[in-house]
Amino acid sequence: MFIKNSIKAVAVLLTLSLPAGRLWAQQQPPVGIIERLHPELDAVIDINAAVTVIADGFDWVEGPLWVEKEKMLLFSDVMKNRIYKWTAGKGTSVYLEPSGYTGAVPRGKELGSNGLAVNPQGQLVICQHGDRRIAVMNAALADPQPAFITAADHYDHKKFNSPNDLAVKSNGDIYFTDPPYGLEQGPEDPARELSYQGVYRITKNGKITLLTDSLTRPNGIAFFPGEKQLLIANSDPEKPHWYIYDLDQRGMLTNGRIFFNGAAIFQKEHRTPDGIKIRKDGVVFAPGPGGVWIFNRKGRALGRIKTSLITSNCAFSADYRTLFITADHCVLKITLK
Repeated sequence: MFIKNSIKAVAVLLTLSLPAGRLWAQQQPPVGIIERLHPELDAVIDINAAVTVIADGFDWVEGPLWVEKEKMLLFSDVMKNRIYKWTAGKGTSVYLEPSGYTGAVPRGKELGSNGLAVNPQGQLVICQHGDRRIAVMNAALADPQPAFITAADHYDHKKFNSPNDLAVKSNGDIYFTDPPYGLEQGPEDPARELSYQGVYRITKNGKITLLTDSLTRPNGIAFFPGEKQLLIANSDPEKPHWYIYDLDQRGMLTNGRIFFNGAAIFQKEHRTPDGIKIRKDGVVFAPGPGGVWIFNRKGRALGRIKTSLITSNCAFSADYRTLFITADHCVLKITLK
């Protein structure tokens, strides 16, 4: 339930101008607002923390990933079919192109990469919307090449919809969501082969298992510390909730239930749950209505990082002191405690 009590907010103008051609953005610069909904937020973030823009000028950014070994942030521009790299010293440059669609026939919409992760072997794992698969880049992180190995592209002899986000378990198993957002004509695309939106697991030996087909729009996905529970965002306006599952000894999902009911907040700000990242202390950072929601491990809303941009996903630095946020055409950064 959305709680209005004990809200403290501070507006901080983001520190980079917006690209030309965005009339609304030019009239109203992005604003970062820290909302305090519960005293526990004080241990997570300073309400005076500044939200800053570190990269700008993209179409729609997603899937941020901090790679500590290279001291770089990777993120997808889904519409441009590219992965970009940002470093503190050199700023932004193209890291990988194409990133999500390698076909010869031109196509539009959300054709590029989305969620990104690094597996225990140090390889980049990519949710590829256009190619409708989970792929592993067949090149070193320091020397990216558009060469890919398919980890999974079908289930029960049917092509996936468009793998969207993923979480890699410490043993190498890949858990991922498969909504229809990457299909060029959406859910009614004639190329669609599966009648549901699934959540799947790929084991290190390549076995693909359907974990659940009951979520209407599974999106962001993340393990809680200890990897005994999994959180999944459902980006459906009819059911804009975050769901939590227990994992049994086989790594299968059990005891699914609502972690946070987003219906009330969706009525006020029409944006559904999206990506998820969970800190090592169990604090959840979840882009959704009005910005990035912050929950404790029990599903209590502690606060929100509000922005005037639509937020899609987020990622931590290696020390968990910095949160990177993909937001529409920008990448944002904020310091945590």
